[in-house]
Amino acid sequence: MAISVKICGINTLDAMKASIETGSSFVGLVFYPPSPRSVTVTEAVNLAKIVPPTVKKVGLFVDVSDKTLRNITNDVPLDILQLHGKEPPQRVKQIKQFTGLPVIKAIHIENSGDFSEIEKYAGIADKILFDTKVPKNSKNSLPGGNALAFDWKLFGNQPWENHWILSGGLNAKNISEAVNLTGANTVDISSGVEIKPGQKDPKLIKQFLQTVLALS
Repeated sequence: MAISVKICGINTLDAMKASIETGSSFVGLVFYPPSPRSVTVTEAVNLAKIVPPTVKKVGLFVDVSDKTLRNITNDVPLDILQLHGKEPPQRVKQIKQFTGLPVIKAIHIENSGDFSEIEKYAGIADKILFDTKVPKNSKNSLPGGNALAFDWKLFGNQPWENHWILSGGLNAKNISEAVNLTGANTVDISSGVEIKPGQKDPKLIKQFLQTVLALS
C-alpha cells in the first residue's frame, strides 16, 4: 500500500526542499498567526515558487474570515484548504463555494465517540484529518501541532473509505505502528520533524519520509 505524506507547517526554503526532494505528496503552509509555524503571504508566495505541480500546496486556516481568506488565496497559489478550527459543516460548504478549492476538515479525537463528527461533513469535506483533541487542562495549546497522539486502537475496523488523513504525534519511530493499527494511507506530520516548535529540521523530514516510503 502506497502511503502519502503531508509535511505541515513549512516555513523555510530548506524544509520545503527537503520535503519535495524526499517524496512528500503535500506541503502545508500555516496561516494562523498564533502558531510558531505561521507564514506571511510574502513568505508563502516565495515558498510556493519552488513547489512542483506534482506536489499539492495546502493552506491551513483556523476559523478564518472571508476577507483574510480572499487576501491569501488571491496571492498564494494554494491547491487545497485545511480547516483546523471549529468550522461547522455549513461554513465548510461556504468556503468551498467561495474559493473553488477542495477542503480538508480536521476532527479532533479523544475517544471513539468523536468519530461521529465524520457524518456531519459527509459530502462536504473532501477529506477528513484526524488529529488529537487538546486536553482541557492544557495551557498555551494550539488546534494542532502539539506533538500529542491519540489512541490509534480506537480505529478498530471502521468502515470508512480512504478519504481521511492520520495526524497527531507522529514521528519516524512510531509511524509504522500507527499505520499498522489504523490502516492509514495518508499521514500528516508537523512537530515530529522539528527540533523546537516552528523550526523544521530537514534531516528529520528526510528521515520520516524515507521511513514511510519503506513501509509502502
